[in-house]
Amino acid sequence: MDDEQIGKAKKARYQKRAKLRKEIKDDLILQLENKSIIEITFTDLISDYLSLWDIKNELIHDIETNGVSVKYQNGANQWGYKKNDCIPELNKVNGQMLKILNELSIKAGGAKVDDNEEFDL
Repeated sequence: MDDEQIGKAKKARYQKRAKLRKEIKDDLILQLENKSIIEITFTDLISDYLSLWDIKNELIHDIETNGVSVKYQNGANQWGYKKNDCIPELNKVNGQMLKILNELSIKAGGAKVDDNEEFDL
């Protein structure tokens, strides 16, 4: 797959989860409004949280696609397997997402998802 095809596939995955992303954003903003704390700084943190959510989903996609170990080649006849670097990155991103929620004193998971809808995260 060339770079253009990869970009199109990534954009298609983003569009598939756009509705769920909006529901998460609306839910987080509503939780802030219910606490009467809606400041630009906090809405900016929500944007950061959603960017991390997108990154998390791309990391998960990579792990599902390539597995927990990936083949590498550093010479004509030298190759082997190494751990997928997305795994520790996924843990870091999840940790940062939790820190943002903690800073805002809000919870994730309030958005309702219709069981009949299929999301390809």
